[in-house]
Amino acid sequence: MGRLTIAMHHVRAALSGAGRLGIDTVPLLQTARIPPLLLADDRARVTPEQFARLVRALHRATGDEFLGLGPEPSRRGTFAMMCHACLGCPDLGSALDRAARFYRLFPGGPEMAVETLPGPGGAGAAAVFAVRTDLRPYDEGNFLSECILVIWHRLSSWLVGRRIPLRWATFAYPAPPHAHEYDTLFGCPVHFGAGRTAAGWDAHWLAAPVVRDEAALAALLRRAPADLLSRRDYGTTVAEQVRRTLVQALRAGAPARLPEAGEVAARLAVSPATLRRRLQAEGTSYQRLKDAVRRDAAIASLAAGREPVAELAARIGFSEDTAFHRAFRRWTGTTPGAYRPRAADGRAGAGVDLRTPVIRHRAGRPVSPGPHT
Repeated sequence: MGRLTIAMHHVRAALSGAGRLGIDTVPLLQTARIPPLLLADDRARVTPEQFARLVRALHRATGDEFLGLGPEPSRRGTFAMMCHACLGCPDLGSALDRAARFYRLFPGGPEMAVETLPGPGGAGAAAVFAVRTDLRPYDEGNFLSECILVIWHRLSSWLVGRRIPLRWATFAYPAPPHAHEYDTLFGCPVHFGAGRTAAGWDAHWLAAPVVRDEAALAALLRRAPADLLSRRDYGTTVAEQVRRTLVQALRAGAPARLPEAGEVAARLAVSPATLRRRLQAEGTSYQRLKDAVRRDAAIASLAAGREPVAELAARIGFSEDTAFHRAFRRWTGTTPGAYRPRAADGRAGAGVDLRTPVIRHRAGRPVSPGPHT
């Protein structure tokens, strides 16, 4: 509970490379326990666990760590070898430089670079990680470019054993319809229509020592890079502080009692008017955050398929089932039943055969799924 759900846009974007390769994407969705009918619903969302399973299934099906979204495929295992190369570096700056040089050994892949720039208006210098290659001819939804930023930022934090706050992120394309998702995804101010796709953080982090060893890397690689992409990475915005407070209230036990805006303001040592103003400046409101926390908790429970709807409704603070059903339709555009896992005969229920199916390519040859990346 408490982990942010992921918009259906990202699911469709992740699948687009496989679709272009002629791979049947329905079995991939079923492997990830994502009801295929949700794919057409712009307001639908999936859990981080479902998304991670989908990315791992795409890695197996495409044989490409770029999921068919780059100019050239990246063979499975390339990311792991890059990580091994980074472990021998004394600090994060040299690790990122080595990682960028490593990927330049493979022609046709995205070119990545790290540089240091002076901060604007007297602010401290910024370390900038940029994707220099224009991937839009292949990556129509800009999914790969955004994944590279997310994964490399979170890998950097993992290497030094501390969360590195992002100062900003920029994107070399116009704001998409789902632009409101980006502040939450990156935890920092975002800007579209910029000269390049990049992310910046305080330059002093480049001198932070690399603290991970081979054993820690082996544990990371059992589920990376998919888990790095889907892992929740809390930011430091006021909205995130409010969200954490609401999530903690849901965890306190059923029936949930979510605090009012005034109570949250008191916990954050600000007035209700100041809290309202700061949330508005971040493009959200207390009610929107409250709805999002309940929505994400409900989707996670429904995807797991074990909790009766009546118990779920009570647990997240609804006095009756009908009120929950109305709210869920308002949040997602559909009913709770659409999010339940389904058996092969189409019935909702927990007894679903979720074994990885054979995936057939355009030529019709079966491809046996390999082990997880």
